[in-house]
Amino acid sequence: MNYTIFNTIAFRLALWFTGIFTICSGVAFVLFYFLATQTIQGQIDQELLDNASKFSAVIRRNGLMGARELAVVEAQAAGEKAIFFRLVYPTGEVFASSHMSYWENVSVSKRALRSLMVNKTNIFETILIQSSNQKARILYSYVAPNAILQTGIALNFYAKFLAAFKKVFIGAMGFIVIFSGLAGWLLIRKALSGVSTITKTAQNITGNTLEARVSGTGNKDELDHLVITFNSMLDRIEELVKSIREMSDNIAHDLKSPIARIRGFAELALIHEENLENYRDMASNTIEESDRLLDMINTMLVISKAEAGEGEFVFKKTDLSIMIKEACDLFEPVAEDKNIVFLRIIKDPIFINADIKMLQRAFSNLLDNAIKYTPENEKVIVTTEVFENIVSVKIEDSGIGIAPEYFEKIFERFYRAESSRTSPGTGLGLSLARIIVRQHKGDITVTNKQKGIVFEITLPYSNLEVI
Repeated sequence: MNYTIFNTIAFRLALWFTGIFTICSGVAFVLFYFLATQTIQGQIDQELLDNASKFSAVIRRNGLMGARELAVVEAQAAGEKAIFFRLVYPTGEVFASSHMSYWENVSVSKRALRSLMVNKTNIFETILIQSSNQKARILYSYVAPNAILQTGIALNFYAKFLAAFKKVFIGAMGFIVIFSGLAGWLLIRKALSGVSTITKTAQNITGNTLEARVSGTGNKDELDHLVITFNSMLDRIEELVKSIREMSDNIAHDLKSPIARIRGFAELALIHEENLENYRDMASNTIEESDRLLDMINTMLVISKAEAGEGEFVFKKTDLSIMIKEACDLFEPVAEDKNIVFLRIIKDPIFINADIKMLQRAFSNLLDNAIKYTPENEKVIVTTEVFENIVSVKIEDSGIGIAPEYFEKIFERFYRAESSRTSPGTGLGLSLARIIVRQHKGDITVTNKQKGIVFEITLPYSNLEVI
């Protein structure tokens, strides 16, 4: 799949990281700038109030003449461009001031005087000086019953400080944004490197290279868990592919023999001119082999539907002991032909909820195997036991047994151990039996004994007879 760097998760995460960091930094700057301006304005206002207090004290001691002298002295001391003082009557008439050449465009605000006389509280204003295009902070305050002080401080220095702060912040923000973007990109790329490794491994995997695996990070994080899950998925896929290949080989092998025999019968019918009886025998053999093929195909369909959860099972109350007895009666003549002792220890009755036809098919497959692999003059034992929540049905033979490593393999479709290759069969009987029992919420297990093996069917049980 072709994609650009802008479509990658790393780019989008880095972009989000940078954006969020920039927004947070911007909010922090605005808050800091607001606090700085408020602090500076508070200091300026306090300085103006201190000046008003000085004038009030001088007027009380020396009268208005002393206030005139103080205005000139204070303005000269601070700088005539930095501060000014005016003493005005409540009518707005100026009767004393400092040197006002720099502040000549600053007039006395009639609105501020009216507000001061009405509210009797100090009035602060921030104005723009047109001649210098600078701002100033102005205070109107009573310093005597009939005298109002208008004083102002130029904000040039503070404005320069805030402008310098803005420039420093903008420069720092530019550096921080670029640095955070690059750092975020590198960190996210590092964190997502495991995903890239998984992607490359997945792209390299084909039907012939399912052995490839992704190496874990060892950090026990989300990516490490993803690697473990991905490798587990590959193990399962490899197992399924291997199973499909083995099944295909087994199907091909098991279909080849009956089809070859059918073809042979047909060739004989064409080549040889024989009597009607021979043709009937050939037709009978053909039908027998065809039935064998159909039975194999139908069994495969039953297993596939059951595994997919689409099995046509009809569950109802039934007596399991009757089903077992009928199946044993059916196979007893076969056992007698081999001089096999057929022992049955069956409790009566055992009521369960089951599809009796399907369950009989599973039990018959196990019984057929037991008799088939038990030598002559030996014995097969069928026993049932009822526990509190489980019904156990055991089928014991006296055959050659099975190696423990093949206990699970024998339940796979078409699997046949080397010892059973010479016996007739398709390798589907045990697989069908287990899937039927599992559809009944039970299971089939196999164990060895001193001579032979034991197949045990376990089914859920409740006392339906009492209910």
